[in-house]
Amino acid sequence: MQLLFFKHALVQYVIGSFVSLGLIQYNLDLIDGKDVEFGQIFSKASMFGKAFWLRLRMGIFTFLWTLLLIIPGIIKSYAYSMSGFIMAENPEMTAKEAMQVSEKMMAGNKWRLFCLQFSFIGWQILCILSLGIGFLWLTPYMNAATAAFYDEISREPLN
Repeated sequence: MQLLFFKHALVQYVIGSFVSLGLIQYNLDLIDGKDVEFGQIFSKASMFGKAFWLRLRMGIFTFLWTLLLIIPGIIKSYAYSMSGFIMAENPEMTAKEAMQVSEKMMAGNKWRLFCLQFSFIGWQILCILSLGIGFLWLTPYMNAATAAFYDEISREPLN
């Protein structure tokens, strides 16, 4: 049973790597007023290797920072949080470059992203009380809000 769970989690992690980039692109196109289709979520399948390496690299680095104490890991997770958006818009970038650009982009913006995410806490509690059904509506809304946040900060010049 545990082996089956592990296999399921691994497949979800691997497939989720490029699907998350497709979802990011979907939300960015939605914000830009472009026509969007559900199939766009799978549009980054050709970036499978890069997407997987980005997700794995971010996880490893965040874990290593978390070993110092919990707070540095949280701070670094916010610093790396825009890496997927950067890679989705710049497929030629490596995972390392996307993470470096994300760190520069999030300098001074980590608290703003935290406040944005924290603003959904009431809705998340209501979703839990609805036995999770509310997350069908809240999760896409939160994803779109994060994409709008990225769209805003990506227009600012990097330091």
